[in-house]
Amino acid sequence: MSAVNESVALQAAQWFFLLNSGEATAADRQRCAHWRAADPMHDLAWQRAERVSLKFGQLPSALAAPVLGRSERAERRGAMKALALFVAAVPAAWLASRTAPAREWLAAHRTATGEHRELRLPDGTRLQLNTATALDVAYDDRVRLLRLHAGEILVDTAPDTVPPGHPAYRPLVVETPQGRLRALGTRFVVRQLETQRCRVAVLEGAVEVRPDHSTDRPVVVRAGEQADFSSMAVDPITAAAPQVDGWSRGILRTRDMRLQDFVAELARYRPGVLRCDPAVGELRISGVFQLRDTGAVLDSLPQTLPVDVRYRTRYWVTVTAPGA
Repeated sequence: MSAVNESVALQAAQWFFLLNSGEATAADRQRCAHWRAADPMHDLAWQRAERVSLKFGQLPSALAAPVLGRSERAERRGAMKALALFVAAVPAAWLASRTAPAREWLAAHRTATGEHRELRLPDGTRLQLNTATALDVAYDDRVRLLRLHAGEILVDTAPDTVPPGHPAYRPLVVETPQGRLRALGTRFVVRQLETQRCRVAVLEGAVEVRPDHSTDRPVVVRAGEQADFSSMAVDPITAAAPQVDGWSRGILRTRDMRLQDFVAELARYRPGVLRCDPAVGELRISGVFQLRDTGAVLDSLPQTLPVDVRYRTRYWVTVTAPGA
């Protein structure tokens, strides 16, 4: 049961807006519960509405493109229709892949889609959090532990107050769902990939990688290198991608990148759905792009490539072949 018809999707959107308006009564909530229980399709539509709200971070207003002179009622109606469109048309797998587990939503440090934050830890370590990142910090007398649940971080490690080898020395460790990374006096990037894998790219120093379920010796990744790893093994080490930390300066630098991959990367920084038609996915793109204005980046694509950028709504965009 993956499809939701438009009528049910609109009903779910109406209920969702009412219950999140601050004006819903106990009777309204009871009626909504009865509506959800009346048909499995109703409950599926409701769950999709909730997942869309988590993806966008702010609902209902985030779904409605602001229009000057538009009445509040018209804007609300437009936002409701936009939510219904997502409930009816977005594949369930897409929503599920972007609905964070509880540990991500309860993390002490989080960034929204497109947001960038910097943290200074008590020992002087500097952290930069990329888009859609969830992180916990757990320092004690044995270890300086960073738990990365989702997203991407740039770590500039500070030395512990005691030198390595001293009984009181506390290593800096990044824990991911796949394993643990031990910093060896370093500057490095850690990124959770959508393939249930993790990538570490080392800019300075070295990082020791220890997958959770591997019996092999830890793998050391050194400056200028990167490696992907699962909970079972570390892939072969390769040269670190150029400008792997470019996002920390608000830029995406590409050189002969497939358009399909470029759009997927840009989508990380943009709320909603951003797709690339396979018909143009193999086109190549090079340049330096500002991540703080993804709309301007999209608008520039037809100027350099034989593509159109189609807006179904402000938050549903497809890069297609001209005239498609």
